[in-house]
Amino acid sequence: MGRDVMDMALPSLQLPWVQAALGLAVLLLVSLLLQWIARALFTRGLAPIREFADPRISSVLLHPGVLKRAAQIVPSLAVQAGVRFVPELSERVTATIHNLAAAVTVLCVARLLFKMLDVALVAHAERHQAEGVDRAKSIKAWVQLGQLLIVLAAVVIMIAALAGTSPLIVLSGFGALSAVLMLVFQDTIKSFVAGVLVERNDMLRVGDWMEMPQAGADGAVIDIALNTVKVQNWDKTIVTVPTWRLMTESFKNWRGMSESGGRRIKRSLMLDAGTIHFLDEDEIERLSRIALIADYMRDRDAALHEARRAQRRELGEILAEVPANQRRLTNIGTFRAYVVAYLHAHPRVHPGMMRMARLMQPTPQGVPLEVYCFTATTAWVEYESIQSDIFDHLMAILPEFGLRAFQSPSDAGMQHAMRGWQPERLGS
Repeated sequence: MGRDVMDMALPSLQLPWVQAALGLAVLLLVSLLLQWIARALFTRGLAPIREFADPRISSVLLHPGVLKRAAQIVPSLAVQAGVRFVPELSERVTATIHNLAAAVTVLCVARLLFKMLDVALVAHAERHQAEGVDRAKSIKAWVQLGQLLIVLAAVVIMIAALAGTSPLIVLSGFGALSAVLMLVFQDTIKSFVAGVLVERNDMLRVGDWMEMPQAGADGAVIDIALNTVKVQNWDKTIVTVPTWRLMTESFKNWRGMSESGGRRIKRSLMLDAGTIHFLDEDEIERLSRIALIADYMRDRDAALHEARRAQRRELGEILAEVPANQRRLTNIGTFRAYVVAYLHAHPRVHPGMMRMARLMQPTPQGVPLEVYCFTATTAWVEYESIQSDIFDHLMAILPEFGLRAFQSPSDAGMQHAMRGWQPERLGS
C-alpha cells in the first residue's frame, strides 16, 4: 500500500507546475539566505572601517539602520538574477516576476535613500548640539525635498519596471498631468522657493525667537520643514506657519538681540510738571553730596559762577541779580544727569552699548523722562529683574530732587481733596 502511494507521488514531481513551484520556493529561500548573509557582512565586516573613515560620512553610511535596509535589496536582486533558471516557468510568468522584483528593488533603494537622509538629518543636529551651536541652520527642508524627489523618481521607475518599458515613456505620460501636478504641489513649490531664500539669506534658524503677529507667532522656532515652520510661543502653544508666508509677509527675528549680548530697556518715568523748579543754594549743596553726581555738580557750579561773573560785566550788578537773567540749575536736569551716572555705574547695564536719559514731549499725564540702555544679559527673567531694579531706585529717589511721579487721582485721593474743602474751612 505504502509503495503504491510513493509510486503515485513520484510521477507528480515530474509535473511542470510542481517543478516551477519548487524552483520558486528554492529561489525564495536562497534570496532570504543571501539577505541574512549580506546583513551579517555589512554589520560585522564593515565595522573596522569606522575607525579610518570620516566620522561625518561613516555615521550615515555605516549606520545600523542604513546597513539593514541595504541588505533588504539583496533578495529582490537575487530573484531578478535567478528567476530565469527556474525550470518549467513560462516566459510570460518569468518576465512578470522579473519586473515585479525590479519594482521591489527600486522600492528598497528608495527606502535606503530615505533612511540615509533621515540619519543625516539627525547626525547634523547632534553634531551642532555637541559643538554647542544653539542656532544652527536647519537642513530639514532640504532633506524633505530630497525625499520628495526620491518618491517621485521611485514611482516613475517602478511604473516603468512593472510595465517593462523605459522611464522616459512614463515621464512623457506625466506631461499631460503637469497642470494638475502644479495645482496639487503649488504650496510645496512656493514653500521650497521660500525656504531656499530664507536659508540663503540666513533669515531664520531653529532656536531663533520670531514674532509674526498676523500668524499668531511669538516664540522660539523649533522646526523648519519644507512646508511649515513650527513656533513655540511663550505660553507653550505651537503655531504652524507656512514657509511661503515668510517671504510674502513681514516678521521680526530677535536673533540680533540675542547675539549682541544686550537687551534694550526703553521706558519712561512720568514726572509731575508742577514739581519742576530751579535749584536754590541749599539744594545745590545737598545734592552735591551725592557721590554719583558730585563731579557733575562741582563742574556745573563752577560754570554757573563763571557765567554770573560774565553777566555782571555785561548787564551790570542790578540786572545780573534778576533771577530771569541768571543761569541756574533745574532739579529735572540734575536728576537727568543722576540717571545717566546711575546707568554708567550699574553693574548689570551693558557698558558697550548706548546709555541715555532724555526728556520727551510733555503730555497731559506729565513730563516723560525716557531711560534708554541695554542690560548685560538677554535672558528674559534677568532682564525684567534688572529693569525693575533700575526703576524701583529711580522712583524712590525722586523726592531727593524735589520731583514727584505723576499719577492720576484715585477715588481715595479725590475724597481726601474734598474733605479739605469743607464749608467751615471756606468760612474760616
